[in-house]
Amino acid sequence: MGMPVAVDIPETTSAPPHKLWTREECAALERAGVLDMDRYELIGGELVLRMGKNQPHMVVQALLYGWLHGLFGTLVALQDPTIDLHPDENATNEPQPDVVVLDRSIRTISGRPRPEHLLFVAEVSDTTLSFDLTVKAGLYARAGIPEYWVLDLNERRLIVHRRPEGGRYLDVVGYLEDESVATLAAPAAMVRVGDLF
Repeated sequence: MGMPVAVDIPETTSAPPHKLWTREECAALERAGVLDMDRYELIGGELVLRMGKNQPHMVVQALLYGWLHGLFGTLVALQDPTIDLHPDENATNEPQPDVVVLDRSIRTISGRPRPEHLLFVAEVSDTTLSFDLTVKAGLYARAGIPEYWVLDLNERRLIVHRRPEGGRYLDVVGYLEDESVATLAAPAAMVRVGDLF
C-alpha cells in the first residue's frame, strides 16, 4: 500500500458547461407550456427563481408604490413590470423590478419600458440583498438608469444608487429609518425611510 499523497485543490472552481438562455428561447418554452416565466427572472442568461414575496416584502413594496403613485400617478409609477436593458444585454436579461417610475405614461410606450423611459427602479430585498446590490445594480447602471433604490428588509434601511457610469453607480448612499430622502424625479418630495417599512 502506497503512502497518502497531498492533493492541491484549486482556489477557484469552474462550473461544468451549462446552457445560457435568451428571451426568445424562454418565450418559446413558455408558449410550449414547458416554462412558467412568472416563476423566473432571466438574468445573465440564467433563469433565477423569483422568491415568493413574504408579508414584509409585500408591505414595503406597497408602501413604496403608494408614495410614488401619489407623486406620479398610475400610468407612470408601475409595480413588477418587465423592462428592457442596454441593447447588448437585452437578449439574455429580462428583469422585473419591484417598482419603477417612467418618464411618461405607459400608454405612450410601445412594448416594454426601455432604459431611456426609466427614471427610477427599486428592489425590495431580504434574501436577495447581495444579488440586488451587485448583479442587479450592474445591469441597471449599464443601462444608464439614473436612480436605483434597494430597500433592505433585514436592516430596515434604504440604499440609494445614483450617477451610473462605466457600468456601475458612482454614488451609493445608505439611509436609516429616521432619515429622509427624495427621488431625483421629484426632488422636493421627501420621504422618511421608516415610513417605507
